[in-house]
Amino acid sequence: MKLLPDTHIFLWSLLEPSRLSKRVAAELENPLNELWLSPIVVWEVLMLAERGRISLEPDATTWVRRVCRTVPFREAPLNHEVAIQSRAIDLVHQDPADRFLAATALVYDLTLVTADARLLRSRRLAALANT
Repeated sequence: MKLLPDTHIFLWSLLEPSRLSKRVAAELENPLNELWLSPIVVWEVLMLAERGRISLEPDATTWVRRVCRTVPFREAPLNHEVAIQSRAIDLVHQDPADRFLAATALVYDLTLVTADARLLRSRRLAALANT
């Protein structure tokens, strides 16, 4: 399976693994699965740190760079097709980050790993729920 964790799953897997369901934890740790990372997740992590919602040591940028070097993520590029799909996808809300994550999953044929009920409602999106 090709997995795309959303921002919560990304952070929980690295900082609070007890918040992951057994199924999600097992799939993220399964070496047969591919882990993908969206630049939108990196952007959201940096925004959360800038707003004081999370604290990353020694600082958010260094922490993100270290994670990207040590965790075997494949990067899911943000391109024009992702942007187009972000507007075409059947999400009722307009959160840009969620729309870009959902579109990324569609364009690259990835399973979005999320606890977000709004994302899990999409009929077009392959998703693994953290429940």
